[in-house]
Amino acid sequence: MTSAIPTSTPLIGSLDLLRIESLGAVLHVRMNRPAKRNAINDALVAQLHTAFVNLPEGIRAVVLSGEGEHFCAGLDLSELSERSAAEGIVHSRSWHAAFEQVQRGKVPVVAVLHGAVVGGGLELASSCHVRVAESSTYYALPEGQRGLFVGGGGSARIPRLIGVARMTDMMLTGRVYDAKEGLAVGLSQYVVADGKGLEKGLWLAERIAQNAPLSNFAVMHALPRIADMGQDDGLFAESLMAAIAQGDEGAKTRMRDFLEGRAGKVKKQ
Repeated sequence: MTSAIPTSTPLIGSLDLLRIESLGAVLHVRMNRPAKRNAINDALVAQLHTAFVNLPEGIRAVVLSGEGEHFCAGLDLSELSERSAAEGIVHSRSWHAAFEQVQRGKVPVVAVLHGAVVGGGLELASSCHVRVAESSTYYALPEGQRGLFVGGGGSARIPRLIGVARMTDMMLTGRVYDAKEGLAVGLSQYVVADGKGLEKGLWLAERIAQNAPLSNFAVMHALPRIADMGQDDGLFAESLMAAIAQGDEGAKTRMRDFLEGRAGKVKKQ
């Protein structure tokens, strides 16, 4: 059921470049610059940062999408001004701060992709935890053709999805991946028909929201860090996280429900 944002979060309701609505434990955050293909300017990146820092109480998952025909066409070049190196660093770090709140914030984020997922749009998508692409989706990193370099965290996140060689190819040659190719190389986990992305994304988010919060937190925060560790350190960190998670009262209740037949068994979806 869709409902208004709780009155305890007036700051969220004031973000004019985002359409935000709560659906039970799921929050739908929709970028709302359709005339600009949801290109990211300074105001939009600041509002994304604000929204993810100030998620309403009780939200357990977020769906991120774009209004109109495209998810996000990247940096709004019409507002790009000449910057000194120092100013460029500050600008890039503002994107890092916002997208860090998406990737390592309070709850998992499902991105629903369609149309252009280009440049900074792909950087934003790569900071989400699950990506659903509609058939119209296409991916590109045109910075190389524009004399630029990724500045929104793409060099740290995108190679972890598709590898350095594929990202190098995209940036040097302007290669574009369509939705099916993106699924094959790891840019998304799901591909659905046009117009079906939000339905799928909300369904996934609702499933995620039913998980124990501590378990979701471990997947978001511990898993990627363990993957970056050497094996011995990673296994030790895994043991610590597993012990903390299973010691949570929510986990104990869920295990009792399973053992006593009150929870369903794993089934093929």
